[in-house]
Amino acid sequence: MRSPAELDDVRWSDLTHAYGSAEDVPELIRALYEDDEEAADEAVYELYGNIHHQGTIYQASAPAVPFLAHAALHAPRKHEDLLMLLAVLADHGPAFVESPHWPRSDVAAVCSELCAVLPALLPCLEDPERGVRRAALRMVATVADVLPDEPRALAVEQVEALYTDDPVPAVRADALIVLNRFGRTLEPLDSPLPEVRLAAAQLAAERSGPPYAPELVEIFAEDGTEPDPGDDDFPWSDTTTQERLTDLLTQDPDVGLTVAARWIGAGDFGSQGSWLAEGIAASWRDKEHEVLSLSLAALPHARDTAALRTRFRVIGHWIDLLPEPDADLRNALHRHAGAEDETAEPALLALTHSRDPRAVDLVLERPTARLLEAAAQRFPEAADRLIPVIRRELAAGATGNDGIALVRALDPFGAEARAAEPELIDCLRTRRAAIVAARRLGANGVSTPEITSLLHKATQSTDASLRASAAVAHHRLTGDPETALRTYELLLASKGQSHWYLSGLEPMGDAAAPLLARIEPLLEAGHDWTRKAAAEAHHWITGSPDRAVPVLADLAGPTPVGLSALKALATTGSSPDELHPALRSYVSSPKRLLTDTPFSGQGHPDEELRTVSRLLLTIG
Repeated sequence: MRSPAELDDVRWSDLTHAYGSAEDVPELIRALYEDDEEAADEAVYELYGNIHHQGTIYQASAPAVPFLAHAALHAPRKHEDLLMLLAVLADHGPAFVESPHWPRSDVAAVCSELCAVLPALLPCLEDPERGVRRAALRMVATVADVLPDEPRALAVEQVEALYTDDPVPAVRADALIVLNRFGRTLEPLDSPLPEVRLAAAQLAAERSGPPYAPELVEIFAEDGTEPDPGDDDFPWSDTTTQERLTDLLTQDPDVGLTVAARWIGAGDFGSQGSWLAEGIAASWRDKEHEVLSLSLAALPHARDTAALRTRFRVIGHWIDLLPEPDADLRNALHRHAGAEDETAEPALLALTHSRDPRAVDLVLERPTARLLEAAAQRFPEAADRLIPVIRRELAAGATGNDGIALVRALDPFGAEARAAEPELIDCLRTRRAAIVAARRLGANGVSTPEITSLLHKATQSTDASLRASAAVAHHRLTGDPETALRTYELLLASKGQSHWYLSGLEPMGDAAAPLLARIEPLLEAGHDWTRKAAAEAHHWITGSPDRAVPVLADLAGPTPVGLSALKALATTGSSPDELHPALRSYVSSPKRLLTDTPFSGQGHPDEELRTVSRLLLTIG
């Protein structure tokens, strides 16, 4: 343990942290001792950002440990924060200790320093503040597997005392977990304390794995209803924190849904039942109906506007996957969509995703770019009502993502989208959503001198993506490939993400044949997305699958680029036999093989994986 007086004995300028030189660390550590609480808070915040940055530690982390340990004992009002900082600095997976990389790792150096000062920090386990005791327990837990025998014995003795006698149940639960980290397998499932029972059940479930025993499920459902109100958000492995418990229950979807229903029925404290249900939908296929039923039951328990908005956003994501959403859920969304507050838009978006026809009237009453795009995708038959509003919003000067969404909203309408030609021309002229406007103008098929002149001018833009889109659109309208070929020659000759440009070549077909000399070498590029785009473009140009199929088949799999490769394979009409076992597994897997954010509102890639895999099996 080292005092601030020794800070200058370390050559901090020779060490690095997340932002480069660690020469600022001494000043931050000295600030911890100041009477200025705001300055001390800022110092803690900065230390969490530089010597420990998003789970990563650095050269300067281990040398800081003895000084942080001293501050944890002597700096005013920062004991809990600094003990937790020591804990997260030393956090590591048990398997890493056996790795050949461990001895030379920064985390091994941190653990070594923490083990050296731990005996002096053990009195923190007796601190009158529960938060300090819990932070001290978490610090001890992080080095439980590397502590030398003597400090280990001292730590176990004090942790056992907390487990037996501490007046705060949450501290006893933490102590139980730490004892398990020390190899003491305790499972007091019959403890009179809910916090201890819950910790014991979680530890037992982690050891057994799913399916979980009924007695554990009952404890999860009953004792996990309302987490300890003094719990915190610090990361810490193998604890009863809600995130870890939710992850555990997600591994057994039937049990997880049962527990989520109990938690929601008990008031959905902290939205924990909702989050558990949604985690199951994100991890397991074909659970949307049950999850959305629980989401409907949870709506009355949302405690504020932010929570309600979140529920609607998530409902809007999963309801899109149901062929026929329940009337009760759609009616609830309709009621909220008519509200005069911040929850109305996400509720209306969810109602639109449910394909409820009442959504169109509401969207037209309060049009936003995102709502109009969603409505156009799901109600293309309402073109006569939606297109005038889309045109009006574009004419009003929509920019950025709003402009892009409004132009994309025209895509489902086919020839009827030509009515928006004046607004698209203005977008291209003023460079508002110009890339998608150029594509849309090309797809419209209407060639005028004004449009072709604007497209030709756009091929000289400094924006490479606009040059590519405008060049292909120019070819589609004029039939003259020269401008497009010249533009693409330059784009493909430059260094960069060439797959971004190749993906736009499909409309040119064999007119892009002069580009094959540039494209064929990319079939062997090191970047997966480039190989995929090159294979796809090669097929578009030649009409032959011979060169494309081997490349696409090699890339195919449950990854973003693998899914894109599978879609491209389907367009070739080829389905290699050697892919079929994998395709069958993609179709039959009960777990989701591709993840997605529940806030994207753009469907789910795992559903696309299953659909395209089924299609490829029929081709085979």
